[in-house]
Amino acid sequence: MIAYKKEKIENAICFFASEYQKRANRHIPQTILYKMLAFFDFNVLKNTGKPSLELEYRAMKNGPVPIEIYDNRKIPYETECFKFIQTSPQNFIIESKKEPDLDYFSDFELKIMAEIIIKYGHRKIPQKELSNLICDDSHNEIKAWEIAWNRKENSKIEYDDVFDKNIFSKPDSELSGAEKTYLIYSFFLKRINESRTANNIHQCLNSIGITGLKRP
Repeated sequence: MIAYKKEKIENAICFFASEYQKRANRHIPQTILYKMLAFFDFNVLKNTGKPSLELEYRAMKNGPVPIEIYDNRKIPYETECFKFIQTSPQNFIIESKKEPDLDYFSDFELKIMAEIIIKYGHRKIPQKELSNLICDDSHNEIKAWEIAWNRKENSKIEYDDVFDKNIFSKPDSELSGAEKTYLIYSFFLKRINESRTANNIHQCLNSIGITGLKRP
């Protein structure tokens, strides 16, 4: 449901990797990148009602982790914008290969991105200390991570949990603009996911010779 989702994800990674490299004079480690992406997505979601990147996050011990990127990092994960470099069995750094294309982002999104890199793109703070800082901040500031973590370690972080529990039962007159947008966004996202699930089931049945069933 996010226009140019692939391009936005790649250029967001490129932006944080490139700017961190300039400011800290070192490549960005995966832990810091994952938290920057989470801060970006959840801040935009909270303020506008739609995530910028629409990544799926898991509530891991050190904070939110975009699972699609995390799972791809050993492939190796490389695009024309960046590449993941393995430095040890469990550690990766990200190298920016070119300047990001920021035309994919709104002025508000660029403002959030700039605030994140200014706050966490430090040369003076040792990298380990900075990693601990951004992980702690993600625990304290991203409410949806805490809810998912308390529900079950490494469980999916639900976008619903960014908003009040009663968002789906609130009178329209009490909804904020972001909440109204999110209700519309979540409604259509649910329908799209249901349609994809139905199509997948239909394809599986066809593959084992069960045909003639009507699509829902």
